[in-house]
Amino acid sequence: MAEIDFDGPDPLYVQLADVLRARIRNGTYPVDRAIPSVAGLIDEFGLSTMTVQKAVRVLKDEGLVRSVRGRGTFVLPTDDEDDELS
Repeated sequence: MAEIDFDGPDPLYVQLADVLRARIRNGTYPVDRAIPSVAGLIDEFGLSTMTVQKAVRVLKDEGLVRSVRGRGTFVLPTDDEDDELS
């Protein structure tokens, strides 16, 4: 599993977004299921709230996830998955 490189050149939120994106693509976080909460990601990766929120915002902007108030952040189907169902 990918790790966060605290001493590397890439911003931490970019690294976390990369890890979460990879987990979505490999099915660790399946479509229509929630990714871990902000608190869960903070615990897992040892990052700040703002860093985790920024990484999740990147995934939202890419159309990979959406947040549902009071429920969590859920993985959205990708265009590739839509094509497979056709």
